Amino acid sequence: MEQFSSELSNHIHASRVREDFMGGVRSGVNGTPTFFINGERYDGSFDPVSMLAALETAGVESRR
Repeated sequence: MEQFSSELSNHIHASRVREDFMGGVRSGVNGTPTFFINGERYDGSFDPVSMLAALETAGVESRR
């Protein structure tokens, strides 16, 4: 915990966090959670049935 607290207060990982944040912005992430299926942002419902259907559809399409 001491190391964690020190690194947090000294912003040791701030540049990496910013880099990850900007990568998300460039990818179209505008909130959390954001899911991508085969490189495409998934904008459907997050319930298990809807997500599974989207994954199955993407799997079928990727085999064509």
